[in-house]
Amino acid sequence: MKHDVIIACDFKSAEDTFKFLDLFKDEERKPFLKIGMELFYAEGPSIVKEIKRRGHKIFLDLKLHDIPNTVKKAMMVLSRLDVDMCNVHAAGTIDMMRAALEGLTREDGTRPLLIAVTQLTSTSEERMRNELLIDASINDTIVKYAQNTREAGLDGVVCSPLEAGMVHEACGREFLTITPGVRFADGAVGDQVRVTTPARAREIGSDFIVVGRPVTQAEDPVAAYRRCVKEFLGE
Repeated sequence: MKHDVIIACDFKSAEDTFKFLDLFKDEERKPFLKIGMELFYAEGPSIVKEIKRRGHKIFLDLKLHDIPNTVKKAMMVLSRLDVDMCNVHAAGTIDMMRAALEGLTREDGTRPLLIAVTQLTSTSEERMRNELLIDASINDTIVKYAQNTREAGLDGVVCSPLEAGMVHEACGREFLTITPGVRFADGAVGDQVRVTTPARAREIGSDFIVVGRPVTQAEDPVAAYRRCVKEFLGE
């Protein structure tokens, strides 16, 4: 599971989600799906269990960010769900990320992949400086957050595809990069400011790409998904 296309299921209800997933029921390749805050908060763990029952891999994208003990306990709960990947925010510090890893690891030593968000793809360097008072460049900040994530023992980071190469350079090829902010060359950018195409993301070094609206809001979502897979994986 080193490279894949992940569809962001940013729907408001189980009904909308399953209506979308039913489009893929005849697909040999069951799409890897991201369940984010909106859907998880609306439907709870039951939505995860049902999607998993349908044969999909799941990235549970809740971006935990709290004191280490709280994150550890939350991860202990999430570890009971059969997800394949989940995440925290790297700004929570190395201690928090280590606590998350400890909480997520089951008694038998198994666990989902655990990754950390560096900077959201909607964040520009100007916003980072003016609103967050971070004087380092956005690239330096992302690399440092990635290095902290690796030191904490996590598997990789969420970053813009534009930063995947420098993250690998700083943290090694086996350190995973999961990259939203992917759009088709002929598509709209939306509210993300650090974006690129599926093919270019793979060239730069993305291990997984997360694609939302270009697939979920396409006239033919199945065709759009197949296009993503072809451009990113060459399949």
